[in-house]
Amino acid sequence: MHVQPIPPAQTQAPERIEPLRVKDIAAALRVDASTVYAEIKSGSLPSYRVGTGRGTIRVSRAAFAAYLADRGIPAAELAVSL
Repeated sequence: MHVQPIPPAQTQAPERIEPLRVKDIAAALRVDASTVYAEIKSGSLPSYRVGTGRGTIRVSRAAFAAYLADRGIPAAELAVSL
């Protein structure tokens, strides 16, 4: 059996895979957090909850990228990297 070792973390390319918080999206779009919550509530911006109880809302980077593309917002001008 041949096993390929995983390179050490220092040599792996850094990836931005963590989900975005509502306040990150609001800052990137330069709007109030309530606007982002309204988009989530309407179903325009897919999200999910993390944690127990009410938890916290997170939005995947792919969902945010699709949201931007649907509205013709250039992602290059945002304060968040996708």
